[in-house]
Amino acid sequence: MSVLLFLPRAILVALWIVSSLLSVILIYPVVPLSVRNAMNHRWSRALLRICGVKLRVEGRPPPDRAALWVANHVSWLDIFILSSVHSVVFIAKSEIRRWPVLGWMVAGANTIFIERGRRHAIRAVGKQMQARFDRGEVVGLFPEGTTSAGFDVSPFHSSLFDPAIRGHVSIQPVALRFRHRGRRSGYVAFVGEQNLIQNLWRLLGTTQVEVDVVFPPSISPEKSLELGRARSAALAHRLICEAVAPSRE
Repeated sequence: MSVLLFLPRAILVALWIVSSLLSVILIYPVVPLSVRNAMNHRWSRALLRICGVKLRVEGRPPPDRAALWVANHVSWLDIFILSSVHSVVFIAKSEIRRWPVLGWMVAGANTIFIERGRRHAIRAVGKQMQARFDRGEVVGLFPEGTTSAGFDVSPFHSSLFDPAIRGHVSIQPVALRFRHRGRRSGYVAFVGEQNLIQNLWRLLGTTQVEVDVVFPPSISPEKSLELGRARSAALAHRLICEAVAPSRE
């Protein structure tokens, strides 16, 4: 890793955070949802460029309509990776809302927060998801509930598949494959005992980080209604596993 590479990138990331926060405070309250979504999309692309992350999209993202995107989870970057492909509203744990600076930004980006451990949390989040679907938005979910090094996929929690099934929207699996210097790698995965600063040091101090964003076939509303929640989650899990598997390389 190069300090000479890390320092200018870190400065640009800091400027990106400041400009994003000011926009959330000053611009978001007075512009329509379509403008906010477009800004999130552009900010995500800008952040990936600053961090030196290149994307390669495989498959065709679904048309511009409401859907539930479910993806494997490798890094905090995953949110910005998916948002750089399409405007996506994410579901996040409520603790993030209380983080200084970042919490304000995430809340301002129309994020749906879930209070883990509360009895009625799933029902409350389901209502918020339905409201987003009614507006034609894409909702993003990481159903593993944790991150991995990116070579396998943990079992999915299926409870938040219900709003998509009841809302008659497609479920779109998305597989993320990370590369470092031309090879599959967990080098920038946000796992173990790392904190955000340590992960940023790795990411901003290296080069040739690439991510494949793979879109397997979507699960139609009719199919998910036939399968039900658990089997729809299992099908999405299988499709992502097949795309993530190193044997595909």
